[in-house]
Amino acid sequence: QVQLAESGGGLVQAGGSLKLSCAGSARTFRYYAVGWFRQAPGKEREFVAAISWVGGSTYYADSVKGRFTISRDNAKNTVYLQMNSLKPEDTAVYYCASGSRTYPNIVQSGYDYWGQGTQVTVSS
Repeated sequence: QVQLAESGGGLVQAGGSLKLSCAGSARTFRYYAVGWFRQAPGKEREFVAAISWVGGSTYYADSVKGRFTISRDNAKNTVYLQMNSLKPEDTAVYYCASGSRTYPNIVQSGYDYWGQGTQVTVSS
């Protein structure tokens, strides 16, 4: 079983940047795809970005394309989400997820393990 821990959230002004990290507890974390999802107050959790196990394939939601970048450092068992040009509508709890698939998945059912989430708040 993989335990995931997100960090890097916080309060930032619109137009600012944050970099989220997702650390996996198991060595096998590096062999599987990882996704980032977010849930805003009163809304369903939605897909943000995903990356394959070697990082060669990435996918983004249209709402973040061109502003967010997902990457991974398998030597550190960590996946990152660099968020630039943040908007108030990016405010949400951000979750990372992993599972037993090597290819990235944009649906939540494609992942078995979830972190506790990290709060991102963008002020206008």
